[in-house]
Amino acid sequence: MNDQFPATTAYRIHKSDKEWRDQLSPAEYAVLRQAGTERAFTGEYTDTETEGVYSCRACGVELFRSKQKFHSHCGWPSFYEPSEADNVELIEDRSHGMVRTEVRCKNCGSHLGHVFEGEGYPTPTDQRYCINSISLRLTPQD
Repeated sequence: MNDQFPATTAYRIHKSDKEWRDQLSPAEYAVLRQAGTERAFTGEYTDTETEGVYSCRACGVELFRSKQKFHSHCGWPSFYEPSEADNVELIEDRSHGMVRTEVRCKNCGSHLGHVFEGEGYPTPTDQRYCINSISLRLTPQD
């Protein structure tokens, strides 16, 4: 594993760096495994209103549902809570000269985005899970 994802972290899915590189596109790898960020307003799910389930693009575990998605106009898909709290991991992130809370997939350790609180959005949790589209895969509801 690379420095971003220490081998001591207990994720259910363990793959070598080579296996991740073989599975993911270079852009997916940069975000999911190196904690990169896609450019604002470029992701495929930023404005989608399709009903369904959003899963981790790296391992397939369910993360969010469309009913928890809202338009924050920040440039990335926003959710007010994960569908299963046990499927995400929240980690203090002190990179880039600020303190934020990183959101990772608890199943494979992939970087998803960040969560912010107290921004005043009219949501039940007052949280905004700001998630990279490239970290997700949407399965439309039948």
